Amino acid sequence: MSGIKKLAGQTLWYGIPTIASRFLGYLMNMALPFFVAMPEKTADLVQVYTIIPFLNVLYAYGLETAYFRFSQTHDKQKLYNTLSLSLLYSSIFFTVILVLCKNMLVSAADLQNHPDYILWMAAIIAVDNLNTLPFAKLRQENRPKRYAFARVMGIVVNVFVVIFFLGVVPKILKADPDNFLHLIYNKDLGLGYYLLGNLCGSLFTLVVLSKEIKQVRFHFDTKLWKEVMRYSAPLIIVGLGGMINDVLSRLIYRHVVDLPQQQADHELGIFANIFRIALLITIMIQAFRMAAEPFFFNRSKEENAQKTYARVMKFFVIACCFMFLFIGLFLDIFRWIFTTFANPRWAEGLDVVPLLALGNIFLGIYYNLSVWYKLTNKNMYGAVITVIGAVITIVLNIILIPRLHYTGAAIATFSCYLFMMLSSYLLGQKYYPIPYPVKKLIAYLTLVILIYLLHLGLVKFVSSSLSFSLGTGLLFFIFFTWFVAKIEAKELAKLPLVGKYFTK
Repeated sequence: MSGIKKLAGQTLWYGIPTIASRFLGYLMNMALPFFVAMPEKTADLVQVYTIIPFLNVLYAYGLETAYFRFSQTHDKQKLYNTLSLSLLYSSIFFTVILVLCKNMLVSAADLQNHPDYILWMAAIIAVDNLNTLPFAKLRQENRPKRYAFARVMGIVVNVFVVIFFLGVVPKILKADPDNFLHLIYNKDLGLGYYLLGNLCGSLFTLVVLSKEIKQVRFHFDTKLWKEVMRYSAPLIIVGLGGMINDVLSRLIYRHVVDLPQQQADHELGIFANIFRIALLITIMIQAFRMAAEPFFFNRSKEENAQKTYARVMKFFVIACCFMFLFIGLFLDIFRWIFTTFANPRWAEGLDVVPLLALGNIFLGIYYNLSVWYKLTNKNMYGAVITVIGAVITIVLNIILIPRLHYTGAAIATFSCYLFMMLSSYLLGQKYYPIPYPVKKLIAYLTLVILIYLLHLGLVKFVSSSLSFSLGTGLLFFIFFTWFVAKIEAKELAKLPLVGKYFTK
């Protein structure tokens, strides 16, 4: 149990900056309805933030995971030097390519109204990539507090710049047009200040991590680099396929939906907005991955490693179930906020959020399951699973978006992650068996889906008032909490602080 306690503690520390980052970023994105009256105005910004994850995969080319893997068997300093220099040289190369291909990218991404977004995007990706290995080093060395500090400071700068230039400066200049701030404010940049804030936050993070960066020595081990690349190459396919599964629907939405340009942009802005709500689950998933990846590698040689992984999966699924219920049972709060304080059109499409959230739970389970091919050096299997998932995503998006719009994109996401989860489980049990409590996990997932559907039926057929929806939602949430506490009492009794409230 001590290993799981340590993982939980580190997940909390990694989760603090992750939650802060996602939540503050989420609030800034949720503020878009208050900065921009019509959703279609945000379409270009959505497009850029959809492209960034793809390029991040290419820039990093699997070296983060490779660092955790090879730090178990190779000299850590030599490995850190070699991979850091590799990322530095490749980042310069990729950024030059992006700048030279700017016009082509502008045309391909329909960013003719904001061509400079490409340059901002290239700068953000390059700086973030330079932060990759210093953060990985902190994770590998089990230094979550410093990791959290660096992340949070970057977030604070990011949020400050966005709020200052989009919320504060325009009001000051409206009251006093001759204020000195007009020298640094460009009204035409508009929502581009989101990108500027992102870049400033990334640069500040780079400064905070200067101690780790200064530890790099200009010693490049070619033999080691080739060995690492043989391991990490399939992870590029895994990463790209994962990004296709994650963001393709938003990337191609306005290209495949059969609507006039303005309406297509409107629906893209709406879909990106509702997708962010479902991504509340991925906040926890990302925080967990920050701690779990080095944890899995470090525990791989222990005698009871598989049992530990199984218990980790159980607690992870339970946490995901709580997040799903939080989103599904209290979705009307988001609807009320958009309807009351912004344009009601921003509330469109909220009904597909639970389906997206459930799909993201499957993705989180898949990330847990993926430990088998990373530990057994069978990364190509992960690449195959991800590629097939990407094909499912592409085909279903092209077929369903023109017919079902938001719902079609949500079904594509759900179907892809369901396939990836199931296929990874079946292959994993063949090559690296782990005794997951499958029946219990299925029971938990089934229960929360039934609770959500029952709540949905009550709101639809009994009363649609906000107070009734929130009241019944709270009762259902309390019921599930009681149920889990009763079933997992023996496990919970072993935990510090709360353990005394449970009978072993």
